[in-house]
Amino acid sequence: MKVSRYLSLHLRHRPDRIGITLDAQGWVDIDVLLAAAACDGFPVDRAELERVVATNDKQRFAVENDRIRAQQGHTVPVDLDLPALTPPAYLYHGTVPASLPAIRAEGLRPMRRHHVHLSPDRGTATRVGARRGRPVVLAIDAAAMHAAGLTFHRTANDVWLTAAVPPRYLRLRNRR
Repeated sequence: MKVSRYLSLHLRHRPDRIGITLDAQGWVDIDVLLAAAACDGFPVDRAELERVVATNDKQRFAVENDRIRAQQGHTVPVDLDLPALTPPAYLYHGTVPASLPAIRAEGLRPMRRHHVHLSPDRGTATRVGARRGRPVVLAIDAAAMHAAGLTFHRTANDVWLTAAVPPRYLRLRNRR
């Protein structure tokens, strides 16, 4: 298993599997994480961890002092303590054609995660949708959502988060 996948699994979804505890904002001491990984049969040294964090194409992880956390995508309870922000007029969401009927009926829901993840540009959304097949990019009328009182947050790696996107704010942008 690659280091970034291992980190994602344990910092976002299953910290208990290796016996670590995330604090309320999702942070864990790096030395505690590395010791738990070694006990789990997945030894990683600090230099490798720092290289993975620094070179991760999506900047999925944050390091602060001697702590690490996932930037977003948690299924375990955490409060990322992100301020509410005014979003750009449009944000984007990449998906696949098979998901469109449910999305059109129910909008975008966080599913097992805490938030719906939105991209600031079509290119990023296209890459996200392409991970599961032929991508479809939906444009989200974020300005109208914000005007209606819905809240947005932005992570340090430029992913926009919101609780849900009702169907009336969705616009189909392209199919590939």
